[in-house]
Amino acid sequence: MTHKIITVGNSSAVTLPPDLLKLIHLRAGEKVTIEHDAKRGGLVILPVRRSKVDAELLEWTDTIIEKYRPALEALAKK
Repeated sequence: MTHKIITVGNSSAVTLPPDLLKLIHLRAGEKVTIEHDAKRGGLVILPVRRSKVDAELLEWTDTIIEKYRPALEALAKK
């Protein structure tokens, strides 16, 4: 699959066909990371997946850690 690098404002971009986006479960507007692959001399595009941990669980975890901090620290030293 060959694509042309295009100019978008002051940046350059490569368009991704809909069938490829569907294959990798991405949609327009989602965030990706772009990394250089020195071995292959190219780029790797990876989706940025949101954490599936919900805010309520994080708050509960913080509460438990604070409540039992002395016991947890003692266990960590063993």
